[in-house]
Amino acid sequence: MKKLLIVVLFIYSFSAIAQERKLIDKVIAQVGSELVLLSDLETEYNYMKSMNQDPGENAKCMILEQIMAQKLMITQAKIDSVEVSDEQVDGQLDLRMESILRQMGGDEELFKQYYGKSVAEMKQVYKDDIRNKLLAEGMQQQLMSNITITPSEVVEFFNSIPRDSLPYFNSEVEISQIIINPVINDAEKKKAYDKAKEIKKRLDEGEDFKTLAKKYSDDPGSAAKDGDLGWVKRGSFVPKFEAVAYGLKKNEISDIVETEFGYHIIQLLERRGNSIHARHILVKPVLTTADLNKAKEKLDSIRTLIVKDSMPFELAVKRFSDKKSMSYNNNGRMTNPKTQTTFFEMKDLPPDIYFAIENLKPGDITDVMETTDERGETKYQILKVITKTEPHRASLKEDYSRIQNFAKASKKNEYINNWVEDKIKSTYIKVDKEYQKCPNIKMWIGDSSL
Repeated sequence: MKKLLIVVLFIYSFSAIAQERKLIDKVIAQVGSELVLLSDLETEYNYMKSMNQDPGENAKCMILEQIMAQKLMITQAKIDSVEVSDEQVDGQLDLRMESILRQMGGDEELFKQYYGKSVAEMKQVYKDDIRNKLLAEGMQQQLMSNITITPSEVVEFFNSIPRDSLPYFNSEVEISQIIINPVINDAEKKKAYDKAKEIKKRLDEGEDFKTLAKKYSDDPGSAAKDGDLGWVKRGSFVPKFEAVAYGLKKNEISDIVETEFGYHIIQLLERRGNSIHARHILVKPVLTTADLNKAKEKLDSIRTLIVKDSMPFELAVKRFSDKKSMSYNNNGRMTNPKTQTTFFEMKDLPPDIYFAIENLKPGDITDVMETTDERGETKYQILKVITKTEPHRASLKEDYSRIQNFAKASKKNEYINNWVEDKIKSTYIKVDKEYQKCPNIKMWIGDSSL
């Protein structure tokens, strides 16, 4: 089969941000006005090894071609005036720096000790790299924005695959869900508020915040650290909490703040730009057995309406399901976190879901099931089996949408591959003699050398 560059999937790992270049650099290739440095190649190669991947004999040759393909994209993006705003660049830099800072507990001094530069200085170092990455992505998107796939092309793609090479799919399902959150009754809310009010009074009278947080806070993670939440960026907390926290002065203690988690008392310890260091005491109202039963009975009534055809499942999702659940905006369809599709292999399902749908057919709905979210909060759900397949070799009848995606990806890759081959002919390209021996680089250079 024709080799595909798969430029679409290649994006700098940005692993260079986690290390300083320690080798003496040199230019090993030039594509248009864009230079490829030895450190670019070594950084990607070392990143591949750090991810426990076997680089293989020709790994550096393949990586070099991928980098050159991206440099070609950058060159053409500049010619075609693809625009990347400063806001886009700054946004990408902020995301990457925040990811590193989170691993360091938000400690910017530790960051500086580790990298030898402040966060602001590191942003400047990598600003051009990020701009070029975004230029390449913009060029790719521009090239592929109008690529579509017709049903006849899907069939042609499927028929081009040798029968003994067709993939074998395990048993898979698509599932929709409706999730109901129990509502805490007013009496328990008042009890929790009164407790928070008493704690606030004791703080006002001079008692130590850290001592009260350790003793009374219902946030186990921060309570063990005297209520300390560490250094965090704006956007890390729910809006109500954040609005109050960012409005405090250093060492100031807030009034009682109600959020979806309960009642908070916040103390601001320090602020640096968009980052704050705060501590809090959380008092959570208690869900009673009556609250849980009420939610379960409500969902059972909704299930009855659906089973009796009095209400479509999708409409019930929009009317009753938890709006914060990932499935809500997908008509209730659950997304597989491993594949980011709506298909789950039966073996990958959580045990409670597996056994609940094991004997169900498409269209069947489970009884009400108790579940917990990532915070350990109790919720109730019902599941509907949308599709279900037995283990089988790929076929157009059972796997059309998936084959359609494969066909479209193949068409995009072929288009990009042809585009790269065409642009090579009209682009100035030089490659260091050491890398001209790479078989996959020969089409790039002819007899050129550095």
